[in-house]
Amino acid sequence: MKIIFMGTPDFAKESLEAVYNAGYEILTVVTNPDRPQGRGMKLKPSPVKEFALEKGLNVMQPERIKKNEEFINKIKELNPDVICVVAYGKILPKEILEIPKLGCINVHGSLLPKYRGAAPIQWAVLNGDKETGITTMYMDEGMDTGDMILKETVQIGDDETTGELWDRLSKIGGELLVETLKEIENGTAPREKQGDDFTLAPMLDKKMAKIDWENKTAKEIKNLVRGLNPIMGAYTFLDGKKIKFWKVDIANSREIMFGNECPFKNGTVLVSDQRDGLFIKAKEGVIKVLEIQGENAKRMKINDFLRGNKIYEFQVFK
Repeated sequence: MKIIFMGTPDFAKESLEAVYNAGYEILTVVTNPDRPQGRGMKLKPSPVKEFALEKGLNVMQPERIKKNEEFINKIKELNPDVICVVAYGKILPKEILEIPKLGCINVHGSLLPKYRGAAPIQWAVLNGDKETGITTMYMDEGMDTGDMILKETVQIGDDETTGELWDRLSKIGGELLVETLKEIENGTAPREKQGDDFTLAPMLDKKMAKIDWENKTAKEIKNLVRGLNPIMGAYTFLDGKKIKFWKVDIANSREIMFGNECPFKNGTVLVSDQRDGLFIKAKEGVIKVLEIQGENAKRMKINDFLRGNKIYEFQVFK
């Protein structure tokens, strides 16, 4: 079976590697153009491109694919049986969707139709979901609306971050894609319509990263912190300085003398000690900070941070 693979980040690289190791004929790999990154803003290839070049695969990097006749004609000339799309970053036009004889197949990071959109893994963590998974599907012109093929469910750990879940699902996605290709090749692939009960999972907005001490519960704050790790980090302000939280937990009754009847306003520092750590009053609980990053500094364990930075009890995070 002849395949064209389209993808960009490390999540897609795992699927490309799985397809490559399964021995499928990969006609070409399509990925986004190199982008400037880092302090020097040097052009950096995508993880998918790096793997493709390492294995001697042909690589195409069109800036756009819609109304790109040269690119579309090249895909037609290659005459693929299947196009595999994993976190490519561009919407495929109808002209491309209709090219492969056996369809365009997508690996999606949720149990469809639960989350449709660009950030299903992130939103599963942000919303405090207990489970998620991977769905493979036939692509159509809608946003993640195609018929479903295979699914695999995974449990989300109470402390699991988006980054950790991303890594787990990327490997599962690669395995499920290979299984899906085998089913398609054998003519045994199931095809299930999606229901209408779905949630949109749009790209994350930097504005959502600010902690709302007044209105969000301790559980919601914890989910925000782990949901934005390692993407951007959740932040707050103390004495006008921006502080990022990378890992927090909810304190139990043995760790803090105040319970839900704590008389202080939300965001108030209840304990700040090099040995015991940093505890902050929140709605319906107390936040225990585990990893923190000061303004213009690197992220650190809270005990290391407090050795060199003063945070006083009864100060208020805003």
